[in-house]
Amino acid sequence: MTRTILIADDHPLFRQALKLAVSRAAPDAVVIEAGQLCEAVDAVRGAVRLDLILLDLRMPGSEGFAGVALLHAERLDTPIMVISSADEAEAAPRARAYGAIGFVSKTADLATLEKAVARALAGERDAPIESASVDDMATRVASLTPTELKVLLGVLAGRLNKQVAFDLGISEGTVKGHMTAILRKLGVQNRTQAVLAARAMDIHFAD
Repeated sequence: MTRTILIADDHPLFRQALKLAVSRAAPDAVVIEAGQLCEAVDAVRGAVRLDLILLDLRMPGSEGFAGVALLHAERLDTPIMVISSADEAEAAPRARAYGAIGFVSKTADLATLEKAVARALAGERDAPIESASVDDMATRVASLTPTELKVLLGVLAGRLNKQVAFDLGISEGTVKGHMTAILRKLGVQNRTQAVLAARAMDIHFAD
């Protein structure tokens, strides 16, 4: 069966570079492109088969590690390779903590990108995370369901329960139920603590 790869990056020229790397590593692959986080989420939901996600950290609709966490929650079985200009020493462990299998700098040459795609498709992962504190909270965030994560992101954006309910097409009571589960999974007592914990881990929407 033909493999399918999602390239999520808001820069068309860099998407073309990634498509070239994919064509060399997996000539048979079908490539889906997304320039915004919402487009990436729709693509992830709509794809019958998805073998790899190549994701930029900073794109419209998301900042920090929100995109990694959300796409990982939507598709737990699909590997995510982060391709970003963020500082690798700091961003790579955190990206892996939120569900990514690896990190490649945007400064990498085409050959390096090609090798990264090939390794990801072969099931290889980067070295494990060394920071226990990052690993612990990120693991908690990664345990949230897609809807719980969207509720949390809504709260981080300053939305009231009724506004989050409207945005997601669910009842306010359902939002409250999700918040209860979120607080329990994050190990915090209230919304304020949840916001502080998530923001400390760079899980938030861009302003």
